[in-house]
Amino acid sequence: MNIFLELVHFLQAPNELLRWFIDLLGSFGLPQWILAIISALIIIGTVIGVFLGLFALMSVMERKILARAQNRYGPNRVGFFCWRLCGLFQPVADGIKMITKEDLVPRTADQVVHLLAPVVMMIPALMVLAIIPYGRDMVPADLNAGILFFFAVGAGTEVAVFMAGWASNNKYSVLGAMRAIAQMISYEIPLVIAAIIAAMISGSLSPSAIVAAQGGFAWGFVPQWFVLTPWGFAACLLFYIAALAESNRSPFDLPEGESELVAGHLTEYSGFKYATFFMAEYIGMFAVCGMLVTLFLGGWQAPLPFLTIIPSWCWFFGKVCFVAFTMVWVRATLPRLRIDHMLAFAWKFLLPMSFAAFISAACWHYAGRGPLAWLLSLAIVGIPYLVLGTAFSNRFAVSRRTYQFSE
Repeated sequence: MNIFLELVHFLQAPNELLRWFIDLLGSFGLPQWILAIISALIIIGTVIGVFLGLFALMSVMERKILARAQNRYGPNRVGFFCWRLCGLFQPVADGIKMITKEDLVPRTADQVVHLLAPVVMMIPALMVLAIIPYGRDMVPADLNAGILFFFAVGAGTEVAVFMAGWASNNKYSVLGAMRAIAQMISYEIPLVIAAIIAAMISGSLSPSAIVAAQGGFAWGFVPQWFVLTPWGFAACLLFYIAALAESNRSPFDLPEGESELVAGHLTEYSGFKYATFFMAEYIGMFAVCGMLVTLFLGGWQAPLPFLTIIPSWCWFFGKVCFVAFTMVWVRATLPRLRIDHMLAFAWKFLLPMSFAAFISAACWHYAGRGPLAWLLSLAIVGIPYLVLGTAFSNRFAVSRRTYQFSE
């Protein structure tokens, strides 16, 4: 019975297991600086290992979800020896294929920059994972300005995309890179404003403090997550849409429009370099999903009081997987946008709506957070949405396509 209770305790707080292991090593007389290095390496290895596992699982589950939406089977053959296991070993086959494929580099390409681009793409995607609170007292680096760190480091992916397009010395790669940078800059502004709204209400740029500000339950059972307020729902939706564009997810995957740009900035990449870009995009998607969960969905907080017995990190990763599933669902549902429509949507709709949500959150806070504050906040968000939505729909109305044939 005691062993079972200890196991439950370690599941509730895995950091206690790490502390116990470090204390065990310290009992052998190891110096503190070696123990600090070992602790840091264990934390880094655990975070990277978890997200690499999520990447492998997501790569096969996305294809299965898309296959289900399109009434087909998807990958279901690759297994372990004679067991197919529903094709869950497909990522292993993909990894072996990518590692063994020949690395082709154009003769006129910049060899050094061409090699460094996927590395520069991967580093920010891994670094931003350090400031996300994965559970109660489970933050690898609890920074007071964690939100600022997240967006400052995450902006490095734009440099990597431009490096890949420019170094390839290919017109499709350069056009794809410039299109990707224009998209990232356009959608990063509403993304940052939506994050600032949550930081403003919580009074801190620390992700842990933002999660703590969403703790507790109203009337004993309603979680006080920001998404359950008028301004929070609007900011969460804005953050989600901008995150789709920042993650290069459909319907905003125009930088890799196959019918226009072959594969965009990835046209001249193959083998493990291409796999590194692919992996960085997925890890970046998980990072932005984790930030959305942290800012608006209560982070590791349980949705109901009696569910707090479940380990906090289970709630966090469950919410992250749900948000990632909705991104796949959107990919299976919506067609790819046109580049001018996509940029106009960012500047003419998302940006004004983000400012409206900002003002709505401020009014909600200073009006006392009561019923009057809710109505005022809802009006400040709802009226611009109706006006901008109507104007934007009329400007880019979908019309019936007419075909003209020669006589």
